[in-house]
Formats: sequence, structure tokens, C-alpha cells
Amino acid sequence: MYISWLGLNCFKIQSQNIVLITDPFDPKTGLKLPRLQADIVTVSQKDSPEFNNMAKISGESFLITGPGEYERKQIHIQGIADKLNGQPLQPDFSTLYYFEVEDIGIGHLGSINHPLTNEQLEVFEGTDILLVPIGGKPALTAEKAAEVISQIEPRIVIPMYYKIPGLKIPLNPLDKFLQVMGIKSPEILPKYKIQKRDLPQEETEIIILQA
Repeated sequence: MYISWLGLNCFKIQSQNIVLITDPFDPKTGLKLPRLQADIVTVSQKDSPEFNNMAKISGESFLITGPGEYERKQIHIQGIADKLNGQPLQPDFSTLYYFEVEDIGIGHLGSINHPLTNEQLEVFEGTDILLVPIGGKPALTAEKAAEVISQIEPRIVIPMYYKIPGLKIPLNPLDKFLQVMGIKSPEILPKYKIQKRDLPQEETEIIILQA
């Protein structure tokens, strides 16, 4: 399995002949999203172009925009509703997702801005790879992200939703998160290749991907 980060909350997760895209973003964010083909697309906030630019997705994609349990091409997906920027679920809400790909559990926390509830924590129990926002308002700050990581205890953490060159959304940079997590010289990868047998068994690893 290969994991690539395209900026903000957008990842490309490729498993054999299956491609899953999360939260394709709009060019108004300041970032340019390449044209992508996908078998599955998940959207954490369906009414926000920041997370739902389906114009850049070609092919017959299976689109998921809300809570529920889904199965597509041997990939299991569970979505659970969350508050949007601290507001009640209606009329808008955010969705957090848990994927099972090649027997690896992947958690995508959208733009969550608080520690997980007990109900949410049950969904993400056993997460191997956690995709977690770290850039601050409207999402988790670096300190809050560290708290959520401690809740879930994944084997691998990949930060997302933070400031990079060209981004117009005022988010915090990666440096603050690295400081909080005690990482001084991170290795930055263009993409991450992982198999179940290669998952770390002892301490949680932080993987930084280049957008």
C-alpha cells in the first residue's frame, strides 16, 4: 500500500489496483489539486468546497459523504458523525472515517477540533495509521493533536491540515507539532509504502509526507 499526501486533508491511498482519495480540495484554498482517478472518495464535510472538489476526480468513483458502514472492493469503511467547528450536528456536520486496507486500520480525523468521545474512540480502536489535523483553528492544535494521539495510540501518525507554501487558509506550520512531539530532524517522504508486517511494534512513529 502507498500513501501520498496532496495537502490539507487530501490523501491518495493506493492498494494494488484500488485508489482511495480523501477530501479533494478546491483551488480557492491556494493549492493546486492534480486531476485524479479514484475508485473510492470520502468527504468529511460535504457542503464545503475545501473538502469536496469532485470536479478533479475522474472515473466512476464510489462517493461517501457521511456516516455509515461501507464495503467496496474489499475495503471496509466506517464513517462516524462529529460536530462541525463545535456546533451541533444539524444542519452541517463533519464525518470522521476509519478504513481497513490490506488488513491495516487507517483513521482519518477530518477537521476534528477536540478529543475523541468514547463512542468515537470505539470506532478508532486498533488504528494502525492515524491521519490527524495539526494546524489549529478550525481543527486540532498541535497540543490537542498530541492528546488525541495518546487516546488512540496508533503505530504510525501522519500529520495533515497544516500550513504549506501557497495555502491561503491561516493554519499553523508543521514545526509546532514536531516540537510538541519531540522530533528534531524528521525525514520527509514523497510517499509512504507500508505493509502489515512492517508496522512498528513498540513506539509510535511520526511520518512526514511532502505535498
